[in-house]
Amino acid sequence: MGKTIAEKLIASHLRSGEMVKGSDIGLKIDQTLTQDATGTMAYLEFETMGIDRVKTERSVAYIDHNTLQTGFENADDHRYIQTVTSKHGIYFSRPGNGICHQVHLERFGIPGKTLIGSDSHTPTGGGIGMLAFGAGGMDVAVAMGGGEYHITMPKMTRINLKGQLQPWVSAKDIILKVLEIMSVKGGVGKIIEYGGEAVKTLTVPERATITNMGAELGASTSIFPSDEITREFLKAQGREEDWVEIKADDDAVYDEIIEIDLNELKPLAACPHSPDAVKSVEEIGEIKVDQVCIGSCTNSSYMDLMKVAAILKGKTVAPGVSLSIAPGSKQVFNMLAKNGALSDIIDSGARILECACGPCIGMGQSPNSAGVSLRTFNRNFEGRSGTADGKVYLVSPETAAASALTGKFTDPRTLGEAVKIDMPEKFVINDNMIVPPVAEYLSETVDVLRGPNIKPFPKCDAMNDSIECETVLKVGDNITTDHIMPAGAKILPYRSNIPYLSNFCFEVCDKEFPERCKKAGSGIVIGGSNYGQGSSREHAALVPLYLGVKAVLAKSYARIHCANLANAGIVPLEFVKESDYELIELGDKIVFENIKEELTKGLDVTLTNITKNIKIATKAVLTDRQREMVLCGGLLNYTKLNG
Repeated sequence: MGKTIAEKLIASHLRSGEMVKGSDIGLKIDQTLTQDATGTMAYLEFETMGIDRVKTERSVAYIDHNTLQTGFENADDHRYIQTVTSKHGIYFSRPGNGICHQVHLERFGIPGKTLIGSDSHTPTGGGIGMLAFGAGGMDVAVAMGGGEYHITMPKMTRINLKGQLQPWVSAKDIILKVLEIMSVKGGVGKIIEYGGEAVKTLTVPERATITNMGAELGASTSIFPSDEITREFLKAQGREEDWVEIKADDDAVYDEIIEIDLNELKPLAACPHSPDAVKSVEEIGEIKVDQVCIGSCTNSSYMDLMKVAAILKGKTVAPGVSLSIAPGSKQVFNMLAKNGALSDIIDSGARILECACGPCIGMGQSPNSAGVSLRTFNRNFEGRSGTADGKVYLVSPETAAASALTGKFTDPRTLGEAVKIDMPEKFVINDNMIVPPVAEYLSETVDVLRGPNIKPFPKCDAMNDSIECETVLKVGDNITTDHIMPAGAKILPYRSNIPYLSNFCFEVCDKEFPERCKKAGSGIVIGGSNYGQGSSREHAALVPLYLGVKAVLAKSYARIHCANLANAGIVPLEFVKESDYELIELGDKIVFENIKEELTKGLDVTLTNITKNIKIATKAVLTDRQREMVLCGGLLNYTKLNG
């Protein structure tokens, strides 16, 4: 029986376990990346391991999230990251060089290699044929130290693309269609693999848009074959020697096959407040638009922004619309400046932002109250923009630019003849903003500089025989990591300060949560389905740990957050019977009388609701390895004990 692309790459990197679906496997990791909102914590964790130099083929630290410097905190974190990475053998991408996923695709991504990153959109690398996973910072720290990256062996989903995109329809519309079909929960436990005759019609940047936003499916990752299109992209980046062909066997077997005819696709949009709330632009109608934001790791490539420049050329942004554009990398920015496209964008009245994540993570450019904001981003969770009642739609660059000119939701097909942009034969290459680490023999000469905002991460002790706690929060379905630990300009600078961050935990759901936790001393959170979807930020586990949360009990979990809970030493539990969700209320006193023994033996975990005098059966969402981790107090303790 033949293998899928993902199965081939898993097999070539398998260190432990067997490729049996649903079982735990450990993978060798070739490359890692971090960004500054999660990187500071990842490097603090790496330092505690006592390893002098990273053991990966390539590790890169990017500065792209916390670039708005309204105080010393972000600058101090950047200085810490630059010094700690230089000391330990990690490349450093300076502020202004661009968004981690865009730059990594351009300069470091290699087909056939494994990559994990402390950002949930790391699967962008699948656009170039990498096996790329979003992960928590602890997982990245362990991988940098030479440890395995563990996942549950996923199912394989094949999406066959046939036909060809019609004028004014884009790669963004493809992934929005996939989200409409599969939903934000439909990819859980799966790797999404793209194939079919239409794959050869998609450039690497277009493929990367699709794999990037595959994170919103809840998928483990997404991947395209590495073919002649991939080779041409790498050649244009001066890296043709990195190319290898990777394709699925003709007799590969998939658990699920989905067919999409690109000829039938229309311009689409994800409506507030979920990436899978998809409608056609035509169906939405000509509603008034207040703001348009173009950029993010999803749609800030050279190809994307050249199309935008061509649409805007000689025209003016509609009165009442604020248009902001952020190139994804210095390379993109430079090329737009050299060929005159940047001038066309500026002439239209667009506001040019730096090469960073910016509005996508609530770092500036919040829309007006109750404003309609069209964004080429990947997430439109409620409040993520920084405006609580903002109405954020996710659209293609073509739809965004067309709507900016008319001041209303506009189907770009109404603009006439479509813009056609060819891939450049050679990209402008200047890596002067990527700082290599010092040679290993000079490591001792590097002083790691820490600012006063950098605090130690919370420790977790080994599991007690029993746990007594209070229900400190009860929430519904599709709770995101933005609900648990919000982003935005006011909070992100404190990502290296867990005690301060704790004041904002779950503030979107319940502003009293932090104080309630402190009074209770020990707590449990009750959640619905798909708990913890969204970002890979491990702060959504570390901050509840600091506040005394011992366990989370939910109907189901998003993959990365569930792993982050286990890494932190918090027990992720699921209801054996989902209807038992109704039997626990805020403030109920809870006891797990024999939790250590039940976890050790792999049994169901019995919860006793003392307040209601009810026993409820739960199951730990843990592999055998994760059970050992939780029992000894999390991944770092486990790693120290097991070498």
